[in-house]
Amino acid sequence: MIARSLPLLLLPLGATAQPTSTIPDPIGTAGLLQVVVALALVLGLFLLLAWIMRRLGGLHPGGNGPIRLIAGISVGQRERVILVQVGEQQLLLGVAPGRVNTLHVLEQKIEPPPEGEGFAARLDALVNRRERTP
Repeated sequence: MIARSLPLLLLPLGATAQPTSTIPDPIGTAGLLQVVVALALVLGLFLLLAWIMRRLGGLHPGGNGPIRLIAGISVGQRERVILVQVGEQQLLLGVAPGRVNTLHVLEQKIEPPPEGEGFAARLDALVNRRERTP
C-alpha cells in the first residue's frame, strides 16, 4: 500500500498522475503480417530450390555417369561397405576414414532396386508384417 502511494507523494500539490506516453504494441497487425509474408517467402524459396535440385538430379548419389553408387551399408561408426559400378564392372568396397579397400569384384551384375521402390517397399513390408502377427 505504501509502495503504491509513494509516487503520488512525490508529485507537487494539486497535480494528478497522468500517463506521459502510451507504449505501442510491439507486435501489431502490420508487424505480424510482415513476419508471416517473410516466412512464406523463405519457405517457398526453399521448396523451389529443393524441387530444382531434384529435377536436375543433384540429390541422387548414384548419378548417371560412368561411376555409380549402387548401394551402401554402415558397418561401424565411420566405416561403410558400398557397391560401386564402374562401366560394366561392379566392386564391393570397404570405406573407412583415410582408406578405401576392394573387398570383392563381382562376377555377376547386381541390379539396383527400381527408384522409388527401395524404401517404400521395405516400409510397406514391415507394416504389413506387423499387422499380420497377432
